[in-house]
Amino acid sequence: MSVSNPPSIWRERYAHPCEWEQTFPPLSLPDMFADAAARHGEAPLVDFLGRRYSYRSLLEEARAFAAGLQKLGIARGERIGLFLPNVPIYVPAYFGALIAGVIVVNFSPLYTAVELEAQVVDSGVRMLVTVDAAALLPTALEVQRDSPLEYLVVGQLPAMLPRVQGWAMRLFLRRQLTPIPAQTGVLRWEDMLDAGAPAPVAIDPERDIALLQYTGGTTGVPKGAILTHQNLTANARQLRVIDTHRDDRDVVLGVLPLFHVFANTCILNRTIANGGMIAMLPKFDTAQVLATIARVQPTSIFAVPTMLQALLDHPAISARRLTSVRACISGGAPLPMPVKVRFEAATGTKVLEGYGLTESSGVVTTNPLYGGDQPGTIGQPLPGTRVRLLDKEDATRDAPLGEPGELAVQGPQIMQGYWHRPDAAATAFAMRDDGPWLRTGDIAVLADDGFLKIVDRSKDMIAVGGFKVFPSQVEAVLLQHPAVREALVIGVPDDYRGEMPRAFVSLKQEQQVDGEALRDWLNMHVGKHERVDAVVIRESLPKTTIGKLDRKALKAEVGSA
Repeated sequence: MSVSNPPSIWRERYAHPCEWEQTFPPLSLPDMFADAAARHGEAPLVDFLGRRYSYRSLLEEARAFAAGLQKLGIARGERIGLFLPNVPIYVPAYFGALIAGVIVVNFSPLYTAVELEAQVVDSGVRMLVTVDAAALLPTALEVQRDSPLEYLVVGQLPAMLPRVQGWAMRLFLRRQLTPIPAQTGVLRWEDMLDAGAPAPVAIDPERDIALLQYTGGTTGVPKGAILTHQNLTANARQLRVIDTHRDDRDVVLGVLPLFHVFANTCILNRTIANGGMIAMLPKFDTAQVLATIARVQPTSIFAVPTMLQALLDHPAISARRLTSVRACISGGAPLPMPVKVRFEAATGTKVLEGYGLTESSGVVTTNPLYGGDQPGTIGQPLPGTRVRLLDKEDATRDAPLGEPGELAVQGPQIMQGYWHRPDAAATAFAMRDDGPWLRTGDIAVLADDGFLKIVDRSKDMIAVGGFKVFPSQVEAVLLQHPAVREALVIGVPDDYRGEMPRAFVSLKQEQQVDGEALRDWLNMHVGKHERVDAVVIRESLPKTTIGKLDRKALKAEVGSA
């Protein structure tokens, strides 16, 4: 069972329905950026806490950084790493490397030295770009000391801040900074920008790697997804095609971390392709996010569900009618229906769910941006994207018509494989007569109107006495309880049934209920095989680096207890 063409409700929103079937000509990321800078010049690309950086200035800085890389002998096809929060130098560091033909490797600023070193060694990065924050620079210095990493380039946060706020903000920030040591291999950001113009590097968008994006998936073993220039620019253009307001004012809230593929595509690449502005924030702070929304009046917000929940928990949300926002797109994790309903009621802004994964450069499907969406679904495939449902037991066959199956994807945004992991790459794809299909590991159902609904992850299914239990379905029931804020359900060993579902929840503020009462309430509202053995109440549930609930971490924690 496969689908590539949208139903009429989507076609009605395009002046040229053939846009849906269009192909995306090869395009490199540097050419995409250069074209945007030529068209928008002095228009702001980044607003960082009130300080604005133009397209032209950031492109010039990217070219200067590319020349600096070449001066150090970092050549085409070699790797540099970005160990950065959302700060202005992310843009020229990212595009500067690509201009020089160098491959970018994104690293989470929340990594420990052990985690960072493992990926530095695996990817073979020669240089790491970071900032002088006390939470980052000591970790980077430790990795440089203990690994083959040759160069550490350090940006200074005070130099990136708004000049108007000047001394007060800088004085406050110094308490959170680490002095940059004067030692071999440690350079300041400015040191990289005095090498003149870069030597031209010819880039083949369809063959040359732009990004190694690490993902642990459900296995827990980080793998570097290989994404080409074409993978990334195609995904950005796919998103632009479906936006019928693409030529209008475009200001995106940039609080999702750019090291993550969701933000890399939807916030950075998409916005540049569209000539818009990113209101960049270094981290998610609820009060700061609300203040930024009020100041810049964004037209689009990309978020994970836990961010929406955090905004709902802030007392000021009731006074925020997000009239400027045309679309709030939720991704990265399933969107709980109560969160969607409450956020829309509180802000007057529609929340739409999309779907993607690291291996797809970010996005595979989304609900229609301006009407016709189907709540509870992940929408329909992007232009140029095909999906099919594979039989859950035999991936060489399609799922029976009308039955759930493993979602598989083809499209210009699909990765080329995993870095130095041909074994993992081989199992990531299902080979068919029409080529390879990326296996997502997610179980989905396809409605007659072309909308897809994720039922659960195949590896998250719980086997209860021969029955398959989908944790997300039990979680959805739990989230209907007025006291429950967040919920995760995992399987725990059971001598009789093999496994039993167990629920873990956090409660809304000022709500009081005990686990036994929640268990009894839940078990009255689910099937016999879905009944949990316990509901464990916690102050908070584990989350990933982008703030989505982390089932894998919870399983590891419970398993080691």
